[in-house]
Amino acid sequence: MILNIDVNLQYRLSTPTDLLLQVEAADLADQRLLHAHIDCSEVTHFARVAADEGLGERIWLRADGLFRCDYTARIKVDRALLNLSALDAVPPHRLPGDTVRYLMPSRYCPSDEFQAFVAAEFGHLNGGARIAAIRDWIEGAFRYVPGVSNAQTTALDSFVQRQGVCRDFAHVLITLARAATIPARFASVYAPGASPPDFHAVAEVYLDGTWHLVDATGMAPADTIARIGVGADAADVAFLNVFGQTDFVAQSVSVRVE
Repeated sequence: MILNIDVNLQYRLSTPTDLLLQVEAADLADQRLLHAHIDCSEVTHFARVAADEGLGERIWLRADGLFRCDYTARIKVDRALLNLSALDAVPPHRLPGDTVRYLMPSRYCPSDEFQAFVAAEFGHLNGGARIAAIRDWIEGAFRYVPGVSNAQTTALDSFVQRQGVCRDFAHVLITLARAATIPARFASVYAPGASPPDFHAVAEVYLDGTWHLVDATGMAPADTIARIGVGADAADVAFLNVFGQTDFVAQSVSVRVE
């Protein structure tokens, strides 16, 4: 599958401000960059740094006035759509060291508060079958409602309200997976099925010795997704961190299948 991505961001800065940008799709074995170009308005600093897990890059910028960023990419996604239920969990004592942080509670994913719930509701299942059941439960029990959550909303808030956007769905899945002793992390992605079109959020779970993409909204099958970056939760992979004050002007994200 070939994806064509077009992103435009515009923000107004009242003073010289530091920005940390992460909008570029990562070049990986299962998603190859055929073409990519990023163009920003005039900045006084531009430096690339490695993102979490060495997956993709972030860009440090310093800008003032009207900041504009245009990003285009053409990506070949070559990823098999696996039967999640057939995948085995890795026993905790056999987990690689770099997966351990994704077993732990994080800012938006208080997994230690959900262990009893997961054991009661999904304890009869193991590994990928348990993750598939959690994914299906979230998709069926939650409503996708823009505007009901914000930057402070945690998985516990979403669990109580039973509604949210892709970020919230991903946080709940990650939280319940960790409560089941399965490493899970947050992935910022591009997906042609995301509606409304925007940066999309899914979970990645560690099964059978590798990471697997799982979308609890049901909008983005794993074989259609291009990863931007990963982290413990949304705090680690915001598309733009602003270290100062800014005013939103405009934003658009388009992901088209060629």
